Amino acid sequence: MTRSLRLPPLAGCLLAALLGAGHSLAFVHTWAWPLQLAVVAALARLAASSTPRRAAALGLAFGTAWLGAGTWWLFVSLHTYGGLPAWLAVLAIALLSAFLSLYLAAALAAFAHWRSGAAGHDALLFGALWLLAELARGVIFTGFPWIASGYAQVDGPLAVLAPWLGVYGIGFAVAALAAWGVLGWRGAWRERALPLAAVGIALGAAALLGPVPFSRPSSRLTVTLLQGNVAQDEKFAVELMPRSLEWTREQLLEAHGALVVAPETVIPLLPDQLDPDYWKTITDHFQRGAQAVLLGLPLGDERVGYTNSAVGISATTTALPGGFYRYDKHHLVPFGEFVPTGFHWFTRMMNIPLGDFNRGPVGPSSFAFRGERIGANICYEDLFGEELAARFADEADAPTMFANISNIGWFGDTIAIAQHLEISRMRTLEFQRPMLRATNTGATAVIDHTGRVSAALPRFTQGVLNAQVQGRSGMTPFAVWAARFGLWPLWLFGAAVVAASGLRRAAPRRPGHPKGHEGAPSGHRSRGCHF
Repeated sequence: MTRSLRLPPLAGCLLAALLGAGHSLAFVHTWAWPLQLAVVAALARLAASSTPRRAAALGLAFGTAWLGAGTWWLFVSLHTYGGLPAWLAVLAIALLSAFLSLYLAAALAAFAHWRSGAAGHDALLFGALWLLAELARGVIFTGFPWIASGYAQVDGPLAVLAPWLGVYGIGFAVAALAAWGVLGWRGAWRERALPLAAVGIALGAAALLGPVPFSRPSSRLTVTLLQGNVAQDEKFAVELMPRSLEWTREQLLEAHGALVVAPETVIPLLPDQLDPDYWKTITDHFQRGAQAVLLGLPLGDERVGYTNSAVGISATTTALPGGFYRYDKHHLVPFGEFVPTGFHWFTRMMNIPLGDFNRGPVGPSSFAFRGERIGANICYEDLFGEELAARFADEADAPTMFANISNIGWFGDTIAIAQHLEISRMRTLEFQRPMLRATNTGATAVIDHTGRVSAALPRFTQGVLNAQVQGRSGMTPFAVWAARFGLWPLWLFGAAVVAASGLRRAAPRRPGHPKGHEGAPSGHRSRGCHF
């Protein structure tokens, strides 16, 4: 049996916090994907040597540090642009990270309670509980799946699982493989090396085999993507808005691409708040020409409510209401686009022009242009692959490419930009569809169906990106099952593994085979976190 390194409670949880903070590095530099496997393996080993209560504390410490280090950029929007006192902004991020880490805390407590001591079983249980914790964070209370563990593998060998299982399935594989490699450390060194060798072989095989091509090319489009680089504290300034609006109109009218895409709220006013000549010039140009445009602006009125929308205009949209295709954002940002019940006191403390928008439908139609179907999505909607999958219910109407329009200028020149780019890359792997990204400050880019960034603009520069994009048709397995069942297959798989583990633990045991913590006799109550 493996000897446990006994640590005082505080020391064990501090170690878990350091591991969690280190985990966040794998989401900044995706070539650091082996680091993720190492820290998750260490966490699994810590939890395996702990009581359920201590394991919960480890999960809370690991998760809070992971999310806090990975989403510290929220401070920029809360304090720099929102005017919230620095101490309160830090506290808000810490409390949010801790609250979202309760799922991982519960998962590790269950793991410590139900583990059997058999490496294969325990690795599967650890992966299933990790999966359930990530699903809960990504769904409950509208979900916040930012830096879900699978994103760190976008350049790793496990990315080949994306078109089969999606980002949460990759997260399960990360957790199960990491746990299997470390929980099998028993006996002589040859026996200890076997699990590590098996994990290495699995990763190597995935890297060598590569992704299965489920999609096929359709037509090719030339595109022009706009990046206005309007500072967030200037975007809604009345005295500065005319300058940015005029730059936008000039670039739209002079664009070379067949399809022009402009960022979220690139026009920050309702159409009837604009100079009539401004909006008419844009609509006439695209309705009477051979080009098409997809741009972001708010729509609605006081009577029906407002939406954060994308508008598509071309010669074929003249018959549609308003003369344009309309996409209304479905997955709204808490505190940014709607205020959760009971938190109006918090938003009143911030000097941010918050919206209270209506939600658009799930699985809307795509913007059709030249035989291609462009699946619009706005800002962090591309985190929710299961919602994008709803558009693949009918293959004949499924998007042939995605277009994400964003404004994450709220978060300054931080790691949020790189993280959002990796999120979009994961969506291209899941669906084998290219993604066009038109953003205010970055990362404005074209991503092909293999997750490769084929063209990009420097961040925090004003300019246009001219490139080509190859549309794709065909269905990945993930698109097929997620379109019909959402994330339920993953929920059911995780729950089935956990239920089987609970039944196994409840089954009568043969005399002489007590179940205890690894390296400790049955019934031993640890006074601290172990490693």
